[in-house]
Amino acid sequence: MSLNDTPKSDRIHIGIFGRRNAGKSSIINAITGQSLAIVSEIKGTTTDPVQKAMELLPLGPVMIIDTPGIDDIGELGEKRIEKSYQVLNKTDIALLVVDGTIGLQPEDKAIIEAIKERKLPYIIILNKSDEVTDRYKIENSIWVSAKTNENIWELKERISKLVPADNMTLKIIGDKLEPNDIAVLVVPIDKAAPKGRLILPQQQTIRDILEAGAVSVVTRDTELAETLKSLGKKPKMVITDSQAFSFVKNIVPEDILLTSFSILFARYKGDLEEAIKAVKAIENINDGDTLLIAEGCTHHRQCDDIGTVKIPKWLKSHTDKKINYEFTSGTEFPKDLSKYKAVIHCGGCTLNEKEMKHRVNVCKSQNVPITNYGIFIAYVQGILERSIQVFPEYAAKLNAK
Repeated sequence: MSLNDTPKSDRIHIGIFGRRNAGKSSIINAITGQSLAIVSEIKGTTTDPVQKAMELLPLGPVMIIDTPGIDDIGELGEKRIEKSYQVLNKTDIALLVVDGTIGLQPEDKAIIEAIKERKLPYIIILNKSDEVTDRYKIENSIWVSAKTNENIWELKERISKLVPADNMTLKIIGDKLEPNDIAVLVVPIDKAAPKGRLILPQQQTIRDILEAGAVSVVTRDTELAETLKSLGKKPKMVITDSQAFSFVKNIVPEDILLTSFSILFARYKGDLEEAIKAVKAIENINDGDTLLIAEGCTHHRQCDDIGTVKIPKWLKSHTDKKINYEFTSGTEFPKDLSKYKAVIHCGGCTLNEKEMKHRVNVCKSQNVPITNYGIFIAYVQGILERSIQVFPEYAAKLNAK
């Protein structure tokens, strides 16, 4: 996988914010050296957040997000402003573009406060330096000109220094493998599997295993037993699609670690400890309670969809309660969770770590348990303890409670 193939969820997300006509689009074009954003004197040219994956040296693969003006007007303008603020939830580095000829305005100060509340690294870009003779000073700021390219190189250097050190060290499973360990990946090929490719978490896990110097062996669930017999040595672990847990658990010997892609991603991007603790909330569900089932991506729902069909079916079998369900997907996630008894979330492979952790924190702040598809499936099938043995630090906490 080349840098150009880096999934958007693993790219550094750089959010560009500012008032209308502050020069956000011009700054993006100057930073990237490309005409990525439409530049116009007409206020409100950018009406929705626009994402562009690209290479930005010296950072490498990034996701640039151009947002609507934070001073938009009218009922529609208020919705656009809300969309801009939502982008903060997935932003790793925030850039606030200010029209240097007029200085900080109330809208700029408001979003700076929102940035600080989220503890995001940020830079205030004082644009149009070519039109200002008396340059004032503001904390965390730099004077630039998108027109003459003054200080654009310096701006890129400052951005590169804001990248969190742990941004490049996250591991899906590689830190639990030694060179030449074998990890068997179970990938069912059924009507829900995409034609001609593996889904994102499978691709990313394979890459992570290879980077650890370990060996990945990919097989279908129907060939798993024969695959295990044919290997020259015992594999360190088996990683399966969560939906195949009930089948796979009866094939994999107890002395081989067993987990799922979704559980790996609960640690990689979310909060595995919270997901383990929260899954027990389903034991307190009563008739009439409402659960939220949330997914990070939008996809065509099929007749046996995991979120809308299988999870409700498993819950009905486990609790025998009449439960109400609501479903969200993509970028939408409720601010007010008061109506929900619990949230069951997908692995979040298409979300970046910042946005997935934001969703977890929203739930925790409102005392609404949030668990993960893989943890939930392992729990209702009675193999939760076994499925997290690959992470002994979490397994020990489970046994201690």
